[in-house]
Amino acid sequence: MSSESNGAGVGKPTNPLVTVMLTDMYQITMAYAHWANKRHEDPAVFELFFRKNPFEGEYTIFAGLDECLKHLAHFKFAEDDVKYLQSVPNLKHCEKGFFEWLRKLDTKSVTVHAIKDGTVCFPRVPLLIIEAPLAVGQLLETTLLTLINYPSLVTTNAARMVRAAELSHLLSSLPGEPVCVEFGLRRAQGPDGGFSASKYTFMGGFVGTSNVQAGKLVGLNVSGTQAHAFVQAYTDLSEVKQLQVVSKKSGSILGINEGDSVRLLPQVKEYRQAMSETHDPAYARTHDGELAAFIAYAAAFPHNFLCLIDTYDTLQSGLLNFLLVALVLDDMGYQPTGIRLDSGDLADLSKKCVKMFSSVQRDFVKNLVVVASNDINEEKLHELGEQKHAINIFGIGTNLVTCQKQPALGCVYKLVQLKGQPRIKLSQDKGKVQIPHFKKAYRLYGKDGKPIVDLLVPGKDPIPHVGVGVICRNPFDDGDRMRVIPHRVEPLHHLVFKDKAVVPNVNRSLMEAKHAVAEAMGVFSSDHLRLNDPVPYKVCVSTNLYEYFHKLWQDTATMPEYS
Repeated sequence: MSSESNGAGVGKPTNPLVTVMLTDMYQITMAYAHWANKRHEDPAVFELFFRKNPFEGEYTIFAGLDECLKHLAHFKFAEDDVKYLQSVPNLKHCEKGFFEWLRKLDTKSVTVHAIKDGTVCFPRVPLLIIEAPLAVGQLLETTLLTLINYPSLVTTNAARMVRAAELSHLLSSLPGEPVCVEFGLRRAQGPDGGFSASKYTFMGGFVGTSNVQAGKLVGLNVSGTQAHAFVQAYTDLSEVKQLQVVSKKSGSILGINEGDSVRLLPQVKEYRQAMSETHDPAYARTHDGELAAFIAYAAAFPHNFLCLIDTYDTLQSGLLNFLLVALVLDDMGYQPTGIRLDSGDLADLSKKCVKMFSSVQRDFVKNLVVVASNDINEEKLHELGEQKHAINIFGIGTNLVTCQKQPALGCVYKLVQLKGQPRIKLSQDKGKVQIPHFKKAYRLYGKDGKPIVDLLVPGKDPIPHVGVGVICRNPFDDGDRMRVIPHRVEPLHHLVFKDKAVVPNVNRSLMEAKHAVAEAMGVFSSDHLRLNDPVPYKVCVSTNLYEYFHKLWQDTATMPEYS
């Protein structure tokens, strides 16, 4: 456990807390019971899946496999782990042989098939299929669930917001698609929640993050400029009278030459006087402290001059002060970046700001961006589209990383086969009845290139083939069935782990998963993806699996008796 990678060259989990000890106590007690009863080596098959899509939607993006594989590759009880377990009151009566078994335990007998990161998936389709000795498979449960539940949830949340932002662009007729940046670190559930959100929202389609640690560890684009506190830190123009910027061009209207160090304040004052006379008297009345802050920021970041303009008055001060400093930077050969709105009517303000940009009649204003933040969520993005906005970048934090609309995905981990015999879990709630058997999923596509159904097939049954009709049955409704002649068949499960090693070049990298999400969002019918009243995507079982499932259900269920 001391090295950073195992024999297969796979790095440790990103979070050092992810070890064999990141588990629930009952996994240890069950493992001991299996060991004591000499059933711990029985070959078992477990499935990890979810029963309902999040956010009142009809799709989910799978994420987290990368960290699961790292955990599997480094699954090992350290000596201090074993000593701690020996001290736990619940385990003090356990035989010493059990702890010796734990010391030697690894994943040499574990085989995992999985869906790739970044795949659109649906309820009851196994995300992971774990073949393992019974006790080992049990010990993996909690860790695998925690490594998949939140990543898949937040990736799905991100993908939904990106889609909403893109739809808002279509309604607003903007020249370019708006993009989303994750701003949620300060509101996330702890450091790991913040890091995971940054990583997996990128997979879901966000283009960057404010999280510097995520930028360092994963290579994400990091963005951020200033907060209200920076603007409030200045009160008077005298505080910036000596600040200078090196000019990048000569012959400007201010008579400066390339390479000159130019004091910003005199140039800004000249424009303030001129703009108040030729454009709007309000230029002369803008907040001096705010203007000083913008000059200070321009001196530090002339190549990336983006200002938060709502500290005092968005239209009568912040926007005008930004333009004054931007004009000077333009004279010196710099392209100002834009503005950020963090309050008010974002749609209306964005349009008024862009209209004011055009009044300046300089080429640089064509490239200015409008960034908007302030408790944005999926519904708000759709609202902004209906209102027609002029926003280029959405900075989204709280509602994204905390998944306020639904805080948990609800993945489960169930035993589906033991010693070659299928296992079933029954429930009064039909939705919780478990489909037994080792099975794999195949995505069947129609002639229009869009997916029709995901079909679950027992591991030893014939797989579906292109051009060959196959009966697909709803596992819970005898009357719901259809015959599909697929024009394309995509196996969803891939061998990703075997013999203590990750199978190389199977799972997607973070960037590959990001591209896969974007591609899938264009392939699936919008009927399944829309915000309101989406149409459920079909997940069916083969005829053989349907018949075996219902026979096992009847054979296992208790029959009430009345007299």
